Amino acid sequence: MKVEQIMNRDVKTCRPQDSLNKAARIMWEEPCGAVPVVDDLRRPIGFLTDRDICMAAYTQGRPLEEMRVEIAMAHKVVSCTAEDDLSSAAQLMRQNRTRRLPVIDRDGALVGLLSLDDLACEAARALRGGVNDELRNLVLEVHLSINRGRVRLHPPA
Repeated sequence: MKVEQIMNRDVKTCRPQDSLNKAARIMWEEPCGAVPVVDDLRRPIGFLTDRDICMAAYTQGRPLEEMRVEIAMAHKVVSCTAEDDLSSAAQLMRQNRTRRLPVIDRDGALVGLLSLDDLACEAARALRGGVNDELRNLVLEVHLSINRGRVRLHPPA
């Protein structure tokens, strides 16, 4: 299965010069927990999560309206294309410990967003009377890689 078959095509974005207040408003109104940061050609140049906004507010001690997206966004962007297989996109998420991948076209412009939630929903969907065990296992691997070091798998002895 290809990324384009399950990706979200209606992706809200922000610009690096936007205020964190504007980005927070987008996340509240959509509702979503993150937005790609794009340039004038809609090419992803960063990614901003609600946690990034909270940490910027905490560490800077200034109103969100006074701070720009560029100070809080992650600058490393890992993306995939709409033609990529879901399994290769999931492997990218696992390797980079990320929950979301911007989906780009041949020119690098944003055309969608693929999330771990999208993969989980697809893995849970009935498939000709069965389930997609391969995708389910991959979703589990991605989730565990993201949370490695933050969640204990076994209680301390």
